[in-house]
Amino acid sequence: MSEVLLLSKSEIENLLKMGEVLNVVERSFKLQAQGKVVMPPKLYLELPEFAGDFRAMPAYVDGNAGIKWVSAYPNNWRHNLPSVVATIILCDPNTGCPLAIMDGTYITSMRTGAAGGIAVKYLARKDSSVIGMIGAGMQAKTQLMAIKEVLPEIKEVKVFDLRRDACVKYAEDVGTKLNIKICPVETIEEATGADIVVTTTPSRKPAVKKQHIRPGTHINAIGADAKGKQELEGHLLKGAKIVVDDIKQASHSGEINVPLSEGVIKIEDVYSTLGEIVANMKEGRKNNEELTIFDSTGLAIQDIACAKLVYEKAKGRKAPTFRTLDL
Repeated sequence: MSEVLLLSKSEIENLLKMGEVLNVVERSFKLQAQGKVVMPPKLYLELPEFAGDFRAMPAYVDGNAGIKWVSAYPNNWRHNLPSVVATIILCDPNTGCPLAIMDGTYITSMRTGAAGGIAVKYLARKDSSVIGMIGAGMQAKTQLMAIKEVLPEIKEVKVFDLRRDACVKYAEDVGTKLNIKICPVETIEEATGADIVVTTTPSRKPAVKKQHIRPGTHINAIGADAKGKQELEGHLLKGAKIVVDDIKQASHSGEINVPLSEGVIKIEDVYSTLGEIVANMKEGRKNNEELTIFDSTGLAIQDIACAKLVYEKAKGRKAPTFRTLDL
């Protein structure tokens, strides 16, 4: 017999705070760079006939083991559903028994946002105050939540999305929640005139061009998370300081995957992982003229670290929902 804690999305939303997520995700990056985690490559179950895919993401980090089963369906907005839907199973590494089964959708959004915030902390100019968002979905929200934690003096946010209604809703909802001035803009060029540019789209054609980006800009490239996806023009990466979350994942399914396959850049052009910078193994931004790019593919260690945080907080609340499993 084993007691398993069951947690819904709404329960996790009440438990998880961005400041805490930033801390555990930053620690996960550091442990990864130090070789203290176990994280096999993502396993993809591609279903092109359904315009989506599933991914299995197991990991062991900081004494915690588990797996996330996550789907990516970019057209889910038509059904009023998130494009990313996930479930996480957290297990006891001593016995293999499950400790918790929880919604992973909100955790995925929060930990990805936190990864972007950590990249801004180490790679963006310290005087950055104008943010350009390409894409106005859930990930655009948590990216800005995390950036605001590390850059509290944001003066302006410009947002572009192919769906004008999504832009307006983002400006109203997120602007009110974070108390930030957010301006919907008509073109990508307007949004990229910023100190920090964040791309959160499922694009397979590069939308951000080299001529649109000023020297000294930092870019969080978040959307490319599968083979063939690309948000940035390949030549924009050439000459930039490229930092990835994981070199194997990024080479297969991150922002660098298409430029690598086309020979625009080489693997040697990747400067480091973000974990190496967090762990002081590599230097972050060196000057105000550098163009820095963070290629985020999403790491299972981030999910498991956040799941353990949620589990510990949930156990301390009133009447947590446990179920008994016969093993």
